[in-house]
Amino acid sequence: MVEDRRLAVLRAIVEDYVSTEEPVGSRALVERHQLGVSPATVRNDMAALEEEGFIAQPHTSAGRVPTDKGYRLFVDKLTTVKPMSAAEQRAISSFLEGAVDLDDVVQRSVRLLAQLTRQVAVVQYPTLSRSTVRHVEIVALAANRLLLVLILSTGRVEQRVVELAGELADDDLAQLRTRVNRATIGEVISDAALALDDVVDQLPREARPVATAVVAALVEAMSDHRSDERVAVGGTSNLARFGDGFESTVRPILEALEEHVVLLKLLGEAGSGGAVTVRIGHEGPYQQLATTSVIATGYGPEDQALASLGIVGPTRMDYPATMATVRAVARYVSRILNEA
Repeated sequence: MVEDRRLAVLRAIVEDYVSTEEPVGSRALVERHQLGVSPATVRNDMAALEEEGFIAQPHTSAGRVPTDKGYRLFVDKLTTVKPMSAAEQRAISSFLEGAVDLDDVVQRSVRLLAQLTRQVAVVQYPTLSRSTVRHVEIVALAANRLLLVLILSTGRVEQRVVELAGELADDDLAQLRTRVNRATIGEVISDAALALDDVVDQLPREARPVATAVVAALVEAMSDHRSDERVAVGGTSNLARFGDGFESTVRPILEALEEHVVLLKLLGEAGSGGAVTVRIGHEGPYQQLATTSVIATGYGPEDQALASLGIVGPTRMDYPATMATVRAVARYVSRILNEA
């Protein structure tokens, strides 16, 4: 009973501090919350919470504020994540479904997350290595030039232009296109790259030099992991609205957010199945971001986490609502990729 009551007091302190941005006193707790106990009992519970490191007094004669440890207990004890309204869900759906390609999906997701949470939004592009091949198109741009278009399960598109030493007949081009797609469609790109090795030997001898050049370009496109480190960021201006000493840490935070390696490490490993991870304050990997929390989850087609998205904001945030938003956006993005 005592533990449950103190948890209720902690929850009330977190909620009030997030909404008012002011240290919370025992009198305010009694007035604003139906705790069912006397002010003296609330003061005793606050003293116990402070002794255990869940709340702290920023200065003499002030109320109390949650610590990183307090926020962690608050998040861990959440029984439900605040549900999004039907209007919010419709807004997310209509905004994201207007996207025309993967880049547009990612950019829209960043803007949407930043607007809904009023935090800094971070979206990782789907990793190439986990994708499967959806289609390969081979188009003749000229008699001795081909355009290769590799379309992946994530909606991602890789293009390569191949200059040929000689010309390729239309029938040979059609046969090459058919055999390439037969060998690669539905395969994880690492397996697809291996399967392409057999394509050249299946073609007439006179078509093999061109096929070799095409296969080499496709394998190179499938092996190009440079874009696996692409990250989109939005809403950095939101950092300027947080007070209570947070402004002194904005510059190092902005500097850290400029490094994509830092952002990828912040997001962590993408979790599947809608699991949302919350890292609070000093739990994160970078000291310069110790005043922030990161809420992230994985997204991808068919419940397969190909990448992560999330938000970075001050530890004083509305965790239930932010977690719900991050999860909802990830689900909608996953659905779009699944239907693409």
